[in-house]
Amino acid sequence: MRAIGPVAAVLIALVLIASSVLFTVDQRQNAIVFQFGEVKEVITKPGLNFKWPMIQNVRQFDMRILAYDDPEPLRFLTQGNKPVLVDSFIRWRIVDVRLYFISVRGDEVEATRRLRQTISGALRDEFGGRTVHDVVSGERDAVMDRVREKADKDLRRIGVEIVDVRLKRVDLPQEVSESVYRRMEAERKRIANELRSTGSAEAERIRADADRQREVILAEAYRDAQRVKGEGDATAAATYAQAFRQDAEFYSFYRSMEAYRSTFRGRSDLLLLEPNSEFFRFLKDPSGRSGSKK
Repeated sequence: MRAIGPVAAVLIALVLIASSVLFTVDQRQNAIVFQFGEVKEVITKPGLNFKWPMIQNVRQFDMRILAYDDPEPLRFLTQGNKPVLVDSFIRWRIVDVRLYFISVRGDEVEATRRLRQTISGALRDEFGGRTVHDVVSGERDAVMDRVREKADKDLRRIGVEIVDVRLKRVDLPQEVSESVYRRMEAERKRIANELRSTGSAEAERIRADADRQREVILAEAYRDAQRVKGEGDATAAATYAQAFRQDAEFYSFYRSMEAYRSTFRGRSDLLLLEPNSEFFRFLKDPSGRSGSKK
């Protein structure tokens, strides 16, 4: 029983020594072994590794893809000095642990600050050469690809790879949005007024053309009516003349009857004539000879 205590103490001492001498590297990590504060070795393969206690220490780095989501949208100017607000996020990872540590001391906060500066500069360059329409919809994918390429080329110098850059939202500032909406409203009103003006002019042209066609149709109808009427009168006159030539006494009698009917239409009609007037020739003698004898 007395030997158990020393054995346990030895085991504990061995465990402590082993923990200070041995360390494991996960497959998702890389490790840097420091000796007196200087980089001694970079371990990229997973497994169990050895370090000298007291004089060496180990720092491990996550090699998986990391995400950085900018908490505040960035403001950029497009062509024509039109401001836009851009909300973006970045996916990145460490590809060179040694260079990453030397450049930013292995500080993720410092790395994301450098990341933000680089992405912001690339976005500023891309947005400055494009219109609002291009960055909002027309060339959005092209902007993201160009920014990723530029940022990746720059950040490789600190041991970082840019995997992806995404523009979550591109909006106009509130004051610019209101101005744009007012301009759009004014433009729509202008177009509406132009359409109304064009419609009114077209309506006037159609009415004028219709009135002209109406006058032409009426004139042609009047002309045709007068021609038909003239032809009818000529036919009637020819018929009357032919009838007169065939029986002059009957024609004279018919004309007198028509005159009587037109003259004596009411009981109150008065006609003052001499008794021997030719007007009463057929009233005195139906044969009409009395008037002729006188």
